[in-house]
Amino acid sequence: MTIPAIAANGLRKSYGDKVVLDGVDLTVPEGTIFSLLGPNGAGKTTTVQILSTLIPADGGTVQVAGHDLARRPDDVRGAIGVTGQYSAVDKLLTGEENLLLMADLRHLSRKDGRRRAAELLERFDLVDAAGKPAGTYSGGMQRRLDLAMTLVGDPRLIFLDEPTTGLDPRSRRSMWQIVRELVRDGVTIFLTTQYLEEADELADRIALLDGGRLIAEGTAEELKRLIPGGHIELTFADAHLLGTARNALGAGVADPEALTLQVPSDGSVRAVRELLALLDERSIDVAEMSVHTPDLDDVFLTLTGQQKENTR
Repeated sequence: MTIPAIAANGLRKSYGDKVVLDGVDLTVPEGTIFSLLGPNGAGKTTTVQILSTLIPADGGTVQVAGHDLARRPDDVRGAIGVTGQYSAVDKLLTGEENLLLMADLRHLSRKDGRRRAAELLERFDLVDAAGKPAGTYSGGMQRRLDLAMTLVGDPRLIFLDEPTTGLDPRSRRSMWQIVRELVRDGVTIFLTTQYLEEADELADRIALLDGGRLIAEGTAEELKRLIPGGHIELTFADAHLLGTARNALGAGVADPEALTLQVPSDGSVRAVRELLALLDERSIDVAEMSVHTPDLDDVFLTLTGQQKENTR
């Protein structure tokens, strides 16, 4: 049986009378990208702080990288890396010096530290800038150096807190590629982000946290199917086929000018297959077809709005 990278049950945390986490359960398989989403104040940062040993939980049990968080925090720290929202880069030091400093903190020998620094400078395309002060780096370069510093200790699990905040689109996509490569190498990524597109693009599974509770979890596609608005749009060659399809299906909104029919659907493979099979049985040819599902922005706004209404 494979041990998950993170297994949390009944995670609780309060500050005075304010409950920040109210019985959160999380399971993150090894070698995957798990994204935690939620509005400001939902408890995302507190969750990361607890899982990365920065603050204690008030209740619940947690296993991180196979180690009990409460009893073996040093073993947990040895297995994880944390790249926070705000860069840990020392801007007065060069890129290479930042990496060598991390190697010293990880108790690597001088030889191993220099070898590891050289490997990471090459991997993150920072060789030409290695001897320059980090303060002269662009935002994207600083974020790459920050992540490289996290990798000096070769962690099995990395917490990425808002890794692309403030980056331009090209730098964001460069960071996405680096994250994918890490996962291909067997690293587990726990991602918090304010960009729903980023979670949609990267995450194997997404959990939505609101008011200290998990209100939804699944793949991006599974979450999109939780809310209404999905449909399959069919385009026909002429009005006769459009009318025939509308009568055969008994549902949908027709647009005679565009020769399209919008059929309510969750967009699943099964639903598409059944729809096409029905049309094929009636010998109704479809010129074009497209599947439209709500995006993660819709999911986020709908589910967090429902949660607030239900707890008033």
